Amino acid sequence: MLNSLSGRFLILTTIFVMLAEVLIFVPSVARFREDYFLLRLERAQIASLALLANDMIDMELEEELLTNAGVFNVVLRRDEVRQLVLSSPIPAPIYDTFDMRDPGAFTLIGDAMMRLWDTEDRIIRVIGNPVQDGGLLIEVTIETAPLRAAMIEYGINILLLSAIISIFTAILLFGAVQIFLVKPIKGVVNHMQSYAAAPEDAHQIITPSAGVTELREAEEALLSLQTQLTGALKQKERLAQLGGAVSKISHDLRNILTSAQLFTDRIEGSDDPLVKRMAPKLVGSITRAVNLCESTLAFGRAEEPPPALARVGLAGIVADVIDSERLAAGDFDLSFSEDIPAGMTVRADGEQLYRVISNLVRNARQAIIATGNPGEICIRADEDDTNWWVFLTDTGPGLPKKAQDHIFKPFQGGATKGGSGLGLAIAADLIRGHGGRLELRRTDETGTEFAIGLPKDGAPD
Repeated sequence: MLNSLSGRFLILTTIFVMLAEVLIFVPSVARFREDYFLLRLERAQIASLALLANDMIDMELEEELLTNAGVFNVVLRRDEVRQLVLSSPIPAPIYDTFDMRDPGAFTLIGDAMMRLWDTEDRIIRVIGNPVQDGGLLIEVTIETAPLRAAMIEYGINILLLSAIISIFTAILLFGAVQIFLVKPIKGVVNHMQSYAAAPEDAHQIITPSAGVTELREAEEALLSLQTQLTGALKQKERLAQLGGAVSKISHDLRNILTSAQLFTDRIEGSDDPLVKRMAPKLVGSITRAVNLCESTLAFGRAEEPPPALARVGLAGIVADVIDSERLAAGDFDLSFSEDIPAGMTVRADGEQLYRVISNLVRNARQAIIATGNPGEICIRADEDDTNWWVFLTDTGPGLPKKAQDHIFKPFQGGATKGGSGLGLAIAADLIRGHGGRLELRRTDETGTEFAIGLPKDGAPD
């Protein structure tokens, strides 16, 4: 019970109700003691009327009157004259005097608690106002043992009643908590367990239905979390299926390209000047395609292979990319420019850096051609104390808002219709493998600029 919400609530409710009843108990006992004294004063005044009606009464009647009143003697003050109306022997000296004419609340409570604490039978004097203006003052002498016994009996009755009320209240609250709080929480837990068993199943996503505001907010937050997770799992499943298909295609494509590579080896032996000039480009392109297929197969088995870092000439890589893109642009009015410092080398994997720059330039070429307007693509390089920088600028239409929000996320950051968004995601992943970063510096209707930062830390000489 202590480990359950409803059990703890039941116990705490019982404790709090009992605490409230205890706070009520103290003034209730004090009030009972006050009523006890006032009742004795009233009885004593009634008993004194017998003597006032007849100046002389016998001792037996006097004793009976005092016994019925529960006092030892009665003193009545009328017309400033203090008169001992009824009297009997007092077994002990008077211990204390209590004035009930206008007592304060804290005085009554303190005196009541002291009386409960004091177990000795004391003789006390009680002073009060006579009822019906029957004089100026009345005082009686009584013993405390009957008073304490009556207070204890009254207190026990109060505590028993408090216990019954607290238990009954706790049971009602326990039932209410079970119905309005625990049951809905268990429903949410059951939804979570069902969803955990099959997170890809969209039918297991919770439908908010709680009437309690806080619980409804929790259900809505869980709905959002489950929706996002189910979408992510489905996307990962599609990526896994795509990876399997790409691996199969890359395997067969590698075999085809290997055969083509054999033919290009023969072409290199041709005496035709044009063939001699174009053959190295063709051989380099086919070699890169074979390497890409092998890297794709390796990626399907594990992760993108780590870069083989070495000092590479940046100008040669950029020239190869631009030559390939010029051929792809054909007769379209698209110009390419490069501004690479002579002899500039960077610490990178040459093949992976080629793939990154090629992806960025290809995206820019496709975006400009899609507009039908002439354009320009510029590649320039610079360096500072900590990084080598490669900047790629185009005069295209800029990236759409959706592409900017998911710029480096696969299947979400496509900039053209039908695009998968894989190019930028792969490029960013390759640059991260170098310890660098790929940044979108600017994109608007006048064009787009990307920056590739490669760190100099630990660069080989």
